[in-house]
Formats: sequence, structure tokens, C-alpha cells
Amino acid sequence: MKLRNFFGHLNTVNKHRFLVFKLSLKAGIPLRGLLHDLSKYSPQEFFEGVKYFNGKVSPIKICKKENGYSKAWLHHKGRNKHHFEYWYDFNTPDKTPVIPYKYTVELIIDNIAASLTYLGKNWTAKSQLDYFKNRKDLDYINDKIKDLLLAVYTKISKKGINKVIRKKVLKEMYNKYVNN
Repeated sequence: MKLRNFFGHLNTVNKHRFLVFKLSLKAGIPLRGLLHDLSKYSPQEFFEGVKYFNGKVSPIKICKKENGYSKAWLHHKGRNKHHFEYWYDFNTPDKTPVIPYKYTVELIIDNIAASLTYLGKNWTAKSQLDYFKNRKDLDYINDKIKDLLLAVYTKISKKGINKVIRKKVLKEMYNKYVNN
């Protein structure tokens, strides 16, 4: 294990969590922001992150490409309700449930913070929308949540983070797309 990778990964996790916390304050879910991604400090997640750290993309993405799976990701998504993968089970014929409001907002904030963390100065208000539209793993997400995410990221691309990541705006959008 390289010391540079250790501190580089630790810095990335801390930076990401700090951005999530700042955005969660604006969104009205400060406790979710404070508790966000604490499992990333567990040995199961942290040391895989150190091993595959390169500072440009998620170590989980690199590990999956190299091995076909990531133990850190399996651990992470099973413990963090803000990931839509937490909410579905491939072995059930039941429809994927709607993700509760506080976790949906944390999901939105998490995705934006990840983009900000990895893209840095190259991030634009359209970055998250472009990334979302190109994802291939959205088949199992609840359609209402998928429509909400698309609407939020589209609105951010037009109006910016500060006008969209607000408690009132997110609550209105959630109610429009999920509770109507």
C-alpha cells in the first residue's frame, strides 16, 4: 500500500463528505449530510479504495473494471439507503419501491458532490445531467424516482445548484414527481 494512495483516498472521501454536508444544509437534511458515507471509513471499503485510488475516478469503478465486481461497493450499497441499488432485489418480482424523501435528496446531493469531487474545475451545471443520461444501470430504479432525478438534474443544468438545492424546491419537486 502506497502512503500517497492512503492519504489521497482519505482526502477524496473527506472532500466528498464535506461537499455533501454543505449541500445537505441547503437542502434541509443536515443530519443525513453529517452521517453520509461513514461506511467509507470501514476497512472493507477504505482499503479497497486505497488500493485502486488514482484521484481521477472512483476506485470502485476501477476495481469493477479490473475484477468484474467490487467488495467495497457491495458493502457500501448495502448499508447506505441513499443509493437506489439499496432499494431493489433482483430476486423479487415486486416493483422497486419509491425511495423516501430524505434518502432521495441525499442521493441527489451525493451524485452532485461526487461530480464536483472528481471533475473539479471541469465541472459544469450540466455535468450531472450528462452523467445521468449516460448511465446504463437505471433499469431497476423506480420510475417516479428516475423521473425526479432527471427533472432535478435538468433544472440544475439550467438554473445552477444554488437555485435548485433548496429544501422548498426539492420538496416541491419530490411531491410533484413522487406523491402526485
